[in-house]
Amino acid sequence: MAAWKGVFPAVTTKLRQDGTVDLAATQASLDRLVKNKVAGVIVLPMLGENASLTPAEREAVIRAAVEVVAGRVPVLSGLAEITLAAAKAHARAYESFGALGLMVFPSLAYRTDARETAAWYKAIAGASSLPIMIYNNPIAYGVDVTPQILDELAGTPEIVCVKEETGDIRRVTDIFVELGDRFSVFCGVDDLIVESLALGVTGWVSGMTNAWPAECVELFELCGADKFAAARQLYRILTPSFHLDTHVKLVQYIKLAEHLVYGAPEWTRPPRLPLVGEERAHVERTVKATIAALDARRR
Repeated sequence: MAAWKGVFPAVTTKLRQDGTVDLAATQASLDRLVKNKVAGVIVLPMLGENASLTPAEREAVIRAAVEVVAGRVPVLSGLAEITLAAAKAHARAYESFGALGLMVFPSLAYRTDARETAAWYKAIAGASSLPIMIYNNPIAYGVDVTPQILDELAGTPEIVCVKEETGDIRRVTDIFVELGDRFSVFCGVDDLIVESLALGVTGWVSGMTNAWPAECVELFELCGADKFAAARQLYRILTPSFHLDTHVKLVQYIKLAEHLVYGAPEWTRPPRLPLVGEERAHVERTVKATIAALDARRR
């Protein structure tokens, strides 16, 4: 099974103003990420508006990603479904489209208990041969894949990684204490990455890497080399924008950041609406301040 490590951006799905999927812009952003040395890409994450896309659109996005990445890094796909039958069917389908792994959400419609959560992930793992990253975001989805549940899943070889997004930095150590190195542990919160790397995570599923891939890869590598003094300097520049990754409107915020940094389309699909007023002004001020600080750092 895969041994994933490094920076894996959760890639936004580029849309036109009329809400249609812009595959050319999506491929351009993927190529930009890979050229800036990310270790993998995850299409159709929550940030990629997975639940707002039709099955045909998801297929098109996965195939387009596989085409443009062309084997340079692993292409993973988010798998976000309501029923187990749909999750298993799409796991098989995404494998046939060329995805090399799955980032699997809990059921989107029901808050499973511990027994049900373990059964959900075991069943999906058996539906295809793809390695699985568990998406553990109890803040958003109300289901916490605890170290005890991970222990129940340790005998399922397809499950290789957990994206840790509880917001509780202690959880990283708790997973390692309970399970050793059975699972790769990825940080899933941009504004906890340096703290998480200090505790031994092996990867980072990042939103703001869409905007600043080179700097995010540099930050990850500085921490990996134990150069925390230099990492803290860069982290303090990036963190105000990283905070935007933790808001309920992170899709709009990160797409606007991409638009400001390199001109990518900022459009989202309803019910998400474009940012307006002071909220938009706040995001623009935050991102532009980061752009200016990074420019000053390069000089």
